[in-house]
Amino acid sequence: MFQYSLIIMPSVKIDYKKDQKGLYSPSAIPSVINIPRMRFISVKGKGSPGGENFNCAVSTLYSAAYTIKMKGKSVPGYAEFTVPPLEGLWTIEGEYDPSKMDSWMWTLMIRMPDFVTDTVLSWTKDIVNDKPGTNASLLSLWEFDEGMCVQSMHIGSYDTESETYQKIVNTAEREGYIIDLNGERRHHEIYLSDPEKTEASKLKTILRLPVKRS
Repeated sequence: MFQYSLIIMPSVKIDYKKDQKGLYSPSAIPSVINIPRMRFISVKGKGSPGGENFNCAVSTLYSAAYTIKMKGKSVPGYAEFTVPPLEGLWTIEGEYDPSKMDSWMWTLMIRMPDFVTDTVLSWTKDIVNDKPGTNASLLSLWEFDEGMCVQSMHIGSYDTESETYQKIVNTAEREGYIIDLNGERRHHEIYLSDPEKTEASKLKTILRLPVKRS
């Protein structure tokens, strides 16, 4: 099992994708990993990926993240950082049915450095509120302690993710774990590619499922 450490050298620009490759560059072979507590700005919603609610959430999150990056330099403890990739936690009401995506519930989020506090988020909301296509009232700041998971890199269309998820389930069972999906622990995706600029067959998405000892 891979136990991850969150040590980051001070006075260096934070780039989580480069600095913490165990979290953001996994192999296509699933592996067990203990995910540490991290800080996120997030938006909760419901509806189809690519739908109005979803697109508003994405725009709101990126607007907030770049506002903090560019205008937070006077904040105590500020550290220069690269805006991390978009992440999503997903829940589906009832049986999985791709024809009923309006019932999909999600929490979209972008990781933030520790200097981002409720006070920082408050003035960020004031700025984001003036931007079209956003809804800053939906923004929240939270600590996510994900814990034990099995993760894998998925390369290809979102429509083929089930193949990778089955590999994750098989690995969990082989390593003595069971999938632990519930209201707090959900299936997790990290989007490393821009679907508007990347061919579907080349999309890179990290897939995680929470697990516990069987």
